[in-house]
Amino acid sequence: MKPRFLGRLSMADIVTITNAAIGFVAAAVATMRPTLAARLILLGAIADGLDGVVARRYGSSEAGAVLDALADVSTFVVAPAVLVFSLAGIDVVAATTETVVPLVAGALFVAAGVLRLGMYAAYDETATTTEGVQTTLAATLLAALQVAGVTATESVLYGVTGPTIAAAAAILLAVAMLAPITYPDLLAGDALILGAVQACTVLFPSTLRRAFPIALLICALAYVTLSPKLYWRE
Repeated sequence: MKPRFLGRLSMADIVTITNAAIGFVAAAVATMRPTLAARLILLGAIADGLDGVVARRYGSSEAGAVLDALADVSTFVVAPAVLVFSLAGIDVVAATTETVVPLVAGALFVAAGVLRLGMYAAYDETATTTEGVQTTLAATLLAALQVAGVTATESVLYGVTGPTIAAAAAILLAVAMLAPITYPDLLAGDALILGAVQACTVLFPSTLRRAFPIALLICALAYVTLSPKLYWRE
C-alpha cells in the first residue's frame, strides 16, 4: 500500500514542505544562535515566494493552499515568536519581567498570526489585496531587526535593550496583523527585488556594516507604513 501523498504532491508543495522544515530548524536554533535563526526565517520567506513561482509555472495540487498555510505557521508565526522569547533567555521559572514580557509577546504574536492566516485562507486567498500586515512580512521585520543588530541581545539603544525592542516589535506586529488596513500584493518585479535583498541578507549579513539587513528593514517598514496609500499597482 502506497502513502496517500505519492503522486498527489506538486513541485510547489515540496518547496512548501521544505519551508515548514526550515521554520522548525529556525525555532530549534533560536535559543543558541538567534541571528542564524533570523536568517533561516528569511530563507523561509524566500522559499515562500519561490513556491508561488513554481506553482504558477508547473501547477499546484488540491492540498497546496492548506500546506502553504501550515508552513506559514511554522516559519512565520512560531519561529519568530520563539526567536523573540529566546533573546530574553529561557528561565521561565524565575518569572521575571525580562522573561514574562517576551513570553507574552511571543504568545500574542502566535495567536494573531494563526488568526491572520485563517482569515486570509477564508477570505483573501484569490484577492489582490488583504487586510492586516501579512505574516510573512511581520516575520521578515522581526528577523531583519535581529540580523541588523537592533534586537541583538547585547544591543542597547538609548538605554533600551535588544530583547525589549524585540518584544515591543512583536506586540505591535501582532496588532498590525489584525488591523483593518488593506494591503496590496506586491507586483512581481518588486517581489523579486525584495527577494534579492532577503537573499543578500541571508548570505552576507555583516557585509558593508550590515547594509543588506538594514536595507531590508527599511523596505519592509516602508511597505507597512506607506503601501496602503502610496503603492502603485496599475
